[in-house]
Amino acid sequence: MIEFRDLHKAFGPKVVLAGLTLTVQDRETMVIIGYSGTGKSVALKHIVGLLHPDAGDVIVDAQAVSTLDRAGLTALRRDIGYVFQSAALFDSLSVAENVALGLRRRALEEDEIAERVREALALVDLTGTEERYPAELSGGMRKRVGIARAIALRPRYLLYDEPTTGLDPVTSAVMDRLMVRAREHLGVTGVVVTHDLRSAYTVGDRIAMLFEGRIRQVATVQEIQETEDPVVRQFIEGRPA
Repeated sequence: MIEFRDLHKAFGPKVVLAGLTLTVQDRETMVIIGYSGTGKSVALKHIVGLLHPDAGDVIVDAQAVSTLDRAGLTALRRDIGYVFQSAALFDSLSVAENVALGLRRRALEEDEIAERVREALALVDLTGTEERYPAELSGGMRKRVGIARAIALRPRYLLYDEPTTGLDPVTSAVMDRLMVRAREHLGVTGVVVTHDLRSAYTVGDRIAMLFEGRIRQVATVQEIQETEDPVVRQFIEGRPA
């Protein structure tokens, strides 16, 4: 379980998170939506200790992330797969080498690494691309390699940072299907940050709207679609302020 407990974060005078409180239950996919610049990705980075809170904390499996030392953070991150917005692949490495990178850091046997790479690429429909390089792939394929790299670690948690940004509608739908498949195949707990409502409705068990540094509403997909909250309604209808 992941809990945001009264999380605060500012960068200089700019307050980004102002008391974010939210619980992500085991094996659910929580989607965090909100306007650009509202702190969705900032919240995500606190889960893995990439940012340190000004106040409050994130609790993962009963551990307060901000209190963990280097060894504790390393252990925590072993259970978390992180899919970056840009895919964050290494251009000098092949697809297979990119997917295997985290596995090699765990000093696994080469046979096991090869099997996990094969399974992960098959799960994202990229069998046969092992020897290709990121520059030879489309944007959607690179993002799928990013998912494969995350799931090859067999994590308990999967974090997605704007997974459909920059993709055409068809490729975005493919990404949604792969996120659902990864959840069903691995039984993971997921947190997805996005402003893509079509994607949010497809992959989310619950949706939370982040507004002015706090959660404005958290509800099921149907409840969000039928909400009478004026701020949430304005966002989902795409109406300007």
